[in-house]
Amino acid sequence: MKNKNTLTAYLLIGIGLYFLFRQLKLPIFTDFYSWPTILIIIGLAMLIYSFKVKDYNLLFSGTLLLGFGIHFHGIRHYSFWIDHWAMYPLIIGIAFLIRYIKTKKGLLPGLILTLLSGVFIFSVNIPPWFDWIHDVVNFAQVYWPIVLVVIGIYLLKKK
Repeated sequence: MKNKNTLTAYLLIGIGLYFLFRQLKLPIFTDFYSWPTILIIIGLAMLIYSFKVKDYNLLFSGTLLLGFGIHFHGIRHYSFWIDHWAMYPLIIGIAFLIRYIKTKKGLLPGLILTLLSGVFIFSVNIPPWFDWIHDVVNFAQVYWPIVLVVIGIYLLKKK
């Protein structure tokens, strides 16, 4: 198969450039000598590979790795970056939406996660008549693992 090693090639090129720039100590790249950059490189390689060979199975995981890499890099280097737990479901929701664009799968979870994340991120600056949202957020922050367990059990039982 012609494209069998394409993903490996992209990964090797990205990782090789990362370590080359690190060895050369180029001042413009000093903020990128960290582990989030490796996540960004792997995510970009997966996305480039998916679009290049028109095999969209890696779109979701590539977007996740790229998103988490950018988020962790942003937290570390930019004071304006939002450091809130709802950024993680936002990244997952964006990954679902990007996968939906090419595969037509995952629109509903993508929209739900993205919208809920937006509500949770901006729930600190809401008008007083929406104070009930704080109670919902506090409840969700405590009991969200139970929801994951219930969803997991449902998926196991579902045929």
